[in-house]
Amino acid sequence: MSLQICVMTPERIFWNGQSEEIILPTNTGEMGVLKNHAPIITGLDVGAMLIRTAQGWNSFAIMGGFGIIGQNRVILLVNEAESADTINPQEAENELTNAKTNLEQAQGTKQRVEANCSFKRAKARYQVVKNLMKS
Repeated sequence: MSLQICVMTPERIFWNGQSEEIILPTNTGEMGVLKNHAPIITGLDVGAMLIRTAQGWNSFAIMGGFGIIGQNRVILLVNEAESADTINPQEAENELTNAKTNLEQAQGTKQRVEANCSFKRAKARYQVVKNLMKS
């Protein structure tokens, strides 16, 4: 393995281990990290994070934060994280449908911002479950 990855939430260390590759949802789009990546600090968006280990790809939903990358270490401080195997697929699909409807019907800045946050969270959870079902 070539990368040491540590994902921390305010409550606990969520994931800690070795990996070949990680794909992160950043504020400017998806970012892949391989061995010997240039040092960087990046903001993390709400979205699906993928970690490739010797056993294959692992999919997680993260709810924003920031990441520090350098010297073959990836340290992620995230607001919240969820593993694909802890998410109910039907519940995730229903949440996404409801969040999309709420976003389309939102009026006013505050309501649109709140609806967009809910939609991004529901979309991330659904993407993670979809990735698990493909494997």
